[in-house]
Amino acid sequence: MVIRMRHTRAHTKNRRSHHALKTQNLVKCTNCEAFKLRHRVCMKCGFYRGAQVIDIVARVEKRQAKKTLATKDA
Repeated sequence: MVIRMRHTRAHTKNRRSHHALKTQNLVKCTNCEAFKLRHRVCMKCGFYRGAQVIDIVARVEKRQAKKTLATKDA
């Protein structure tokens, strides 16, 4: 089926009024008070819903070791 009538600018903009991006809701972490996205692990302390999920210290140490190994090889 072919559209025979042209939509006005106002009609098009009314239809597209729902296409705007919404801001993300940030909440404070219950453990470290840093802002984080809802329903996600806090990247500052590694806690989610009161339990530690990620060991941030071990993660940083692993990254440092990898970086020093790369500088020694170069």
